[in-house]
Amino acid sequence: MPRITVAEQAGVGLDGAPRPSEDVVLVRPDAVIVLDGATSLRPELPSGGWYAHRLAGQLAEELAAHPDAALPDLLAGAIGTLAAAAGLTPGHSPSSTVALLRWTADRVDALVLGDSPVVAFGPDGPRVLADDRLAAVPRRGGGYRDRLRSGTGYGAGHLRALRAGGAAMDRLRNREGGFWIAEADPRAGHRARTARWPRSAVREVLMTTDGVSCAVDDYGIFPDWPAVLRHSVDKGLLSVLEMVRAAERTDPHGIRWPRPKPHDDQALVHVDFTEIPK
Repeated sequence: MPRITVAEQAGVGLDGAPRPSEDVVLVRPDAVIVLDGATSLRPELPSGGWYAHRLAGQLAEELAAHPDAALPDLLAGAIGTLAAAAGLTPGHSPSSTVALLRWTADRVDALVLGDSPVVAFGPDGPRVLADDRLAAVPRRGGGYRDRLRSGTGYGAGHLRALRAGGAAMDRLRNREGGFWIAEADPRAGHRARTARWPRSAVREVLMTTDGVSCAVDDYGIFPDWPAVLRHSVDKGLLSVLEMVRAAERTDPHGIRWPRPKPHDDQALVHVDFTEIPK
C-alpha cells in the first residue's frame, strides 16, 4: 500500500456560520474515495454531506465486492443502490462530486465526476484528470457572481441569487449538453472522466475538492500542480489549505473571487507510490 496523507478543513454554511464539512475522504487498502457533497439550496432535501457520506460507504462496498470492475460501473451501481435504498429521485435529490483512485501491482485507475480533480505525477510530468463540464455551462448575467462583484456581499440577496441560479442549474443537471454529477441517476457514473496509467508511470497523486483546487484554477496561489506537490511535501498538506484560507480572508465579500460562500470545505489527499510503509 502506498503512503497516504490526508488534510481536511470545514468551511462555512450559506449563513456564514461554522458547520461540519460536507467533503468526505475514505481510504481503502487499494483505493481512495474523495467526495464533495453539494451544499443544499433546498431545505426540504437532505444535505450534500449526508449524501456524500452514504455514497462513499456504498462505493467502498462496491470496490470490495468487485475489485476488477470498471470504475464507471462501480459508481453507477453505487448511485443506483443508494437511490433505491434512500428513496431518492432524479432532479429532487442531494448530490456530490466523485474522485476515485484505485491501484494494483500493475496499474493505477482514476475517475472524476464533477470538479474534484485527480493529478498524477510521473517521469513525464503531471497528468490532470478533471471534469470541466460544470464550469463550461453558460451563465446568464445578473447572477450571484455579478452581485458579489458589485460589492453587495453575502446577505439575504446573495442567498436569493444563489437559489435562483441553482434552480436554473437543476434543469441542466445530468443532461446531455449540461453537466453530470452523482445524484439519483445511475447513468451519471458512465459519464465520468476516467484514466488508466501503468503503475510504473505514477510516482505520486494529488486528489482534491474544489475548495483546494481553486488555489491553482482560480486564485493563482500556485502557478501549477507541481508547485502544489512541492509545497505539500515540503510544508505539509495543511499548509496548502491555510494558504487558500489566507487568500480568501483578503476577499471577505467575494468581490475579487465571487464564490457561493466565503470559505468552502477543503480536502487534499497525497498518495505516494515511491514510499511504501512497513
